[in-house]
Amino acid sequence: MSVLPFFCPSCAADARQVNQPNPAIVTQLAVRRLPRWALLLFCAAYVLPGFLGREPWKNADVAAFGYMRELALGGADWLHPLLLGLPPEIDALLPYWLGAWALQALPTWIAPALAVRLPFVAALALTFAATWYGVYHLARDETAQPVAFAFGGEAQPRDYARTLADASVLALMACLGLALLSHETTPAQIQLCLTALSFYAHAAAMHKRVLPSLALAIGLLGLSLSGAPAMGLLLGLGSAAISTGQRRQRRWALYTLGICLLAALLAWRWGLWHWRIVLPQGKDWRALATLLLWFTWPVGPLALWTLWRWRYQLLSPRIALHMGLPVWYALVALGTTALTQASDRSLLLALPALAVLAAFALPTLQRSVSSLTDWFSLMFFTGWAFALWLYWIALQTGHPAAAAATAARRLPGFVPGFSALECGVALGATLAWAGLVRWRVGRHRAALWKSMVLPAGGVTLGWLLLMTLWLPTLDHARSYAPWVARIQQEWPAPPRCVEVWGLTRGQIAALRYHSPLLLRVAPSPSACPYLLLEGDAQGKGPIDLDLSPWVFQTLIRRPLDQNESMLLYRRRTDGA
Repeated sequence: MSVLPFFCPSCAADARQVNQPNPAIVTQLAVRRLPRWALLLFCAAYVLPGFLGREPWKNADVAAFGYMRELALGGADWLHPLLLGLPPEIDALLPYWLGAWALQALPTWIAPALAVRLPFVAALALTFAATWYGVYHLARDETAQPVAFAFGGEAQPRDYARTLADASVLALMACLGLALLSHETTPAQIQLCLTALSFYAHAAAMHKRVLPSLALAIGLLGLSLSGAPAMGLLLGLGSAAISTGQRRQRRWALYTLGICLLAALLAWRWGLWHWRIVLPQGKDWRALATLLLWFTWPVGPLALWTLWRWRYQLLSPRIALHMGLPVWYALVALGTTALTQASDRSLLLALPALAVLAAFALPTLQRSVSSLTDWFSLMFFTGWAFALWLYWIALQTGHPAAAAATAARRLPGFVPGFSALECGVALGATLAWAGLVRWRVGRHRAALWKSMVLPAGGVTLGWLLLMTLWLPTLDHARSYAPWVARIQQEWPAPPRCVEVWGLTRGQIAALRYHSPLLLRVAPSPSACPYLLLEGDAQGKGPIDLDLSPWVFQTLIRRPLDQNESMLLYRRRTDGA
């Protein structure tokens, strides 16, 4: 019987912690380094498309742009942004400030829609960087290290940590739910960056102090200013509790508590605390389950596998940091998803933590599972790319006739055009995918990150094709620009002002941006000559507005969305 518990109880606890079964059995050959140029090229190919060359899209994207533009032009209070008297749906300040500052600082020859996106480009890049460095520091912890071999040959700590960090970034890019929402200029995108930044701070606090302290302050305070003060408080308090169980981390836990208190006071001072909880009976659980399945693919199943294989480190009295930290971040985001209306945007914040857990699943996967993942990714994304090319060619040439007829039926009013630059980029991305597939199925040394290459490459390829070949189509379908142009065709000369009633924030922002109209909320003393109000699919407007001074002129439906219609009235004159 060991006498260690009698003389040193804490040492005995540490010994039990270290001696728990470790599922990671990794050789030095398996931590082959992913070339930096390849990882950076992956990130650039994923981040830049979607921010460049497109119009603001409905609904949240163009609405957020409208608030940023109002602040930059001096039409709203910086602490209480309004758009034609309407406050934002999310009580956020920082995201709108970032876009407005970019509009004011950048030269006027840069399109406003592009200028406001530049801070969000940096935020998405920072999300990837924070995830990489967070996993790198977590994987260097002794509880995360692979099993040591009797005669050597196991993976070296830094090489192992670097390999898992590479895999985590690839896993994050492979998430199907990340692509669209991470390229919008909305508070959710900034919340994603700040969540990843605070995660990095807790992961790196074991090895550094200055940079993690700064990152934690920016992350938690920024979440309070970005519409998620309660989530930031939960993340900070839970992480502080986990840190108190780690050696030499109690001072860090106290610092975290102090930042949490400051963030809570900041949110209280500026009125950012609001109740958004939806009772369970108000949720569609089947739709939520479907969202969880496709939104988190493929990291969701891998994260569950990680929880099973690393369960001893998770359930031990002193929770291993590389398990406890990402699990807590994922649980908070998943709980927010289940208890709020904005399920997809709340679930977005769980993706970095799930990608971290997926990276720790790779050392424990059997070869058959890795092969199945590769073959599924190969077949799915190759078929997707083939379909995108086929229908694009059909739009351009009219052949194949069946595909061209289908595309024309689903895109009424769209006139296709050709861009040599966009076609060249799409062709280069497709050839790169073919080269990546050839490399993956070839004979070469094993690497842990290899199982994430095809999923990440396939999502990047699909996103690139959408943002090049199909960008004009997406602008036609998701932008309000064609709809605003259609409205302006209804009067012979632009009026000095137009009264509006019942319009959404996105519609108001689009009218302000795509036209020179001065909007007034009806009824207005300005006596504007025209009235715009939102109607239903049958063209019926609101019943709580007096329409006696107005004469109905026409019904304007938005292209590709017959349920979104606008009723145009002109002011009644004598005898009319």
